[in-house]
Amino acid sequence: ADLKYPAPAPCRSGGGLEEGEAPPPIPTRKQPEGIDRGGEEVYLDKNRVEGEMVKVSEKQTWDLEAIYPNAAAWEKDFERIRPLAETFLTFRGKLAEGAATLRRAIEALDDFERLGEKVYVYAHLRSDENTADNANRSRVDRVETLFASLAETSAWFDPEIMAIPEETMNRFLDDPELTLYRRSLVELLREKPHTLSEPEERLLGTLGDVLSNPSKTFGILNDADLEFGRIKGDSGKSEALTHGSYRRFLESADREVRKRAFRKMFSTYSKFRNTFSCTLDGAVKKHVASAKIRHYPSALEQALFSDNVPAEVYRNLISAVHGKLDGFYDYMKLRREVMGLEKLDMYDMYNPLVPSCRREYSFADAVKLVKKALIPLGEEYAKNLDLAFSQRWVDVPERKGKRSGAYSGGCYDTFPYLLLNYNGTLNDVFTLIHELGHSMHSFYSNQTQHYHYADYSIFVAEVASTTNEIQLFESLLANTKERDFRCYLLGHLADEIRGTIYRQTMFAEFELMMHELSEQGVPLSADVLNEKYCELNKLYYGPDVEADKLISVEWSRIPHFYYNFYVYKYATGMSAAIQLAENLLSGDPAKREAYFGFLKAGDSKDVLDIMRDAGVDLSTPAPVNAALDRFHATVKQLRKELGK
Repeated sequence: ADLKYPAPAPCRSGGGLEEGEAPPPIPTRKQPEGIDRGGEEVYLDKNRVEGEMVKVSEKQTWDLEAIYPNAAAWEKDFERIRPLAETFLTFRGKLAEGAATLRRAIEALDDFERLGEKVYVYAHLRSDENTADNANRSRVDRVETLFASLAETSAWFDPEIMAIPEETMNRFLDDPELTLYRRSLVELLREKPHTLSEPEERLLGTLGDVLSNPSKTFGILNDADLEFGRIKGDSGKSEALTHGSYRRFLESADREVRKRAFRKMFSTYSKFRNTFSCTLDGAVKKHVASAKIRHYPSALEQALFSDNVPAEVYRNLISAVHGKLDGFYDYMKLRREVMGLEKLDMYDMYNPLVPSCRREYSFADAVKLVKKALIPLGEEYAKNLDLAFSQRWVDVPERKGKRSGAYSGGCYDTFPYLLLNYNGTLNDVFTLIHELGHSMHSFYSNQTQHYHYADYSIFVAEVASTTNEIQLFESLLANTKERDFRCYLLGHLADEIRGTIYRQTMFAEFELMMHELSEQGVPLSADVLNEKYCELNKLYYGPDVEADKLISVEWSRIPHFYYNFYVYKYATGMSAAIQLAENLLSGDPAKREAYFGFLKAGDSKDVLDIMRDAGVDLSTPAPVNAALDRFHATVKQLRKELGK
């Protein structure tokens, strides 16, 4: 019953999700009409770069007026949120009166949350298109302050439902008044053994901000206070080393540049390793304490409970990857051979094996490539995909003040918007098709499901987006005979699987190890974390990698370790996506229809059942094994193309 914050969807940076990611989306439902102004070029104040006006086609910016035509309309809805919350509160103490009363209470809560999401989405999208605009930021602050003041509005709801006698509740569940909400009530009652009394729940809610302090401290130290200095880059000139530039340095063809960036970055983290171990220890202890307070066997089982995913799924992922490390070792050996090195180091993982194949694509070209790659999804999908451009869901160009990165974000009553910072690289084309996967997943879920069930689980949030990426890879590979470009594409896919399955599973294993040590009362000191991380890194990367000892402190820069068993979902999601892309490319209409069933399912079923209906059984290791077999086959094909 907590108010859902409609934040952007998570998106993978190629090769391993090393930087911070936002939580997944609150999907959008039936879309309002967009306004097509013909794409005339306009000068917009928000597009100032280095003090100059920049000419940007309005057609390449998103249409937020489809949400609210002006600030006054937003203000009007903002003022409606508190009265809706107060209407919901009138049901307090009355839920046991009858099924009809309980239904009206749920509807009142949905009305309150639904409008809150719409108001928040508009505010944060306006802020992200120009983060320097104080009026935009003020709207976000006002919404967050209002939400904070209403934080206890729904704290009573779950405990009061659970306090209804079992016989009475069973009668309610069979009443036609609650037919729509039966699934969510059954899911809520599943949590009854882990739900505390109303005063206890209210107390924990009050402590929420305090308990999140380790994560906040990490974020401030990592994002605001750390400075990495400067290094000599490819140009021979001194350049700033930042979170954003680090990946660019690692992609350099000059090994000395890569080495300087790596050692400078990780030496800085090593200096603060004791502080970072303290914040991480605090976050893990919070998860462990929460599991004990709520009577879960372990922190892992609490984290997986909401998705109804057995702990065996998590452990099976780790076991499956361990059983397929030979494919990873083969890729490391191939990289070493191509680069002419006796041993690889950790800064030799991201530079392209065929750097000469860097290509540039206009946004129009990118759209054509995306549409061609998604032809296997059929005419209906293509027609709905066109809405992203005709209704202006996408904010395309990079500009000063705009939020960096890329995401898909929206809510039930808005378009499933996309923020890009498009620069014309092949990676940008993959980013476009990835984020469109998120947005089309939201589009179909919201077209099909009632608001109450449209919010699909984080567990499946990366599946549609990654399925799109695999289809783009296959389309590009099938339509080129140029040897270097084929090698580039094969290397891209190998790096995506390496970064998203192998690397994220290594993170997942490290995360499990931390929680198990904490549950045993072992403090997570920097020395303990360094030792354990170094052991895992050696196991996963194998005999062809001789890692710089500084890699032992890499755990200190991974924000995902504060997300409470999140990273494994990247690995399971990509494993599912590889199978689903293969199903779609087979041309089998039944398999395509099953995929659309997944896109439309929202939260109408348990996630494992949704994926099973789509054709992937994630309760077994089979999809992971198949994905890693595909990885090994890709490495062998790359070796053949390279003549190695």
